[in-house]
Amino acid sequence: MSDYDSGSSLAWFLAGAALGAAGALLFAPKSGQETREIIRQRAAESRERAYEYGREARDRGREYADRAAERGREVAERGRDLYARGREVADQAASRFRRNVEETSDDLSSAAEEALEA
Repeated sequence: MSDYDSGSSLAWFLAGAALGAAGALLFAPKSGQETREIIRQRAAESRERAYEYGREARDRGREYADRAAERGREVAERGRDLYARGREVADQAASRFRRNVEETSDDLSSAAEEALEA
């Protein structure tokens, strides 16, 4: 069922329904003028329904696109926030490391000077 295409199936269903209705009208006991007028009216109604379905699909597509764009903006903002927080943590860790290296270097220098004096 993964190959099921509801849009295509709906189109074929509507086409079949229209052909069936047209065939029924052609074989109905009415005059040719009446039958042609009925077919013309039904065709106009079907055309208007098709346009309306198209407008609804377009509007729904725009709505989905707007939602996706908004979600993309939210994800991007969240990514920027996480990057900034990560950068801050990394800077703090680097500062602590530098201080520790400087303190250790000072301690080693003091120890070396004491050892040389002794």
